[in-house]
Amino acid sequence: MTKKKHQELLQRVEDSINSIRPYLITDGGNIEVLEITDDMIVKLRLLGNCEDCPMSEMTMTAGVEEAIKRAVPEIARVEAV
Repeated sequence: MTKKKHQELLQRVEDSINSIRPYLITDGGNIEVLEITDDMIVKLRLLGNCEDCPMSEMTMTAGVEEAIKRAVPEIARVEAV
């Protein structure tokens, strides 16, 4: 993947996360994008209350992954690390 393509994907992923970020912040959490791999996997770090929350897996699947894939359909998977 070219650097320009990578930056474009990263911006689109960030934009999609920004659409749900206020809800995470309200609950004392946040998300940081660590990388987008060449095989189109977005690796994220859960921050704040999201780190230890028993609902974080559901938040990742139902909220974050859905928002990212809707905005950036070429993403294959989203993982929290």
